[in-house]
Amino acid sequence: MNNKFFRLTFVAVIVLASATAFFACKKDKHTPPTLTLKTGGIYISADATIGMNDTIIVGVTVTKEEDPLNTFNVSYAYDGATSTTTFTTETLSGNDQATGFSRDVQIITRNVAGTETWTFTATDLDGNIATKSIKLTVN
Repeated sequence: MNNKFFRLTFVAVIVLASATAFFACKKDKHTPPTLTLKTGGIYISADATIGMNDTIIVGVTVTKEEDPLNTFNVSYAYDGATSTTTFTTETLSGNDQATGFSRDVQIITRNVAGTETWTFTATDLDGNIATKSIKLTVN
């Protein structure tokens, strides 16, 4: 009887330890920064058809959520390409890093008909990413 009691106790301890480990191992969910595109007035904030060699403004507002902000990147890809080219990358500091920032990005379209996908990305110090893209049809 002692042996049976020992086995049952051992099994109960294993089950309890497994359950505790299972529920204690939940992943931390981090909140990425908030990235929005300005609308109205001079701003382009959605997919659009634009003339060749035309100048547009995309306004970007980024707000820190959980962790301080780290970088802001603007990149583009032409005609459905899967790889992008960096237009600008900025390492943030001061108030921009601590609370957020706003930027107006001036884009001059190519003098070639096709598509341009512009991607705006903010990353915080924990590696969380917020991104928005617009697709310009240039003709």
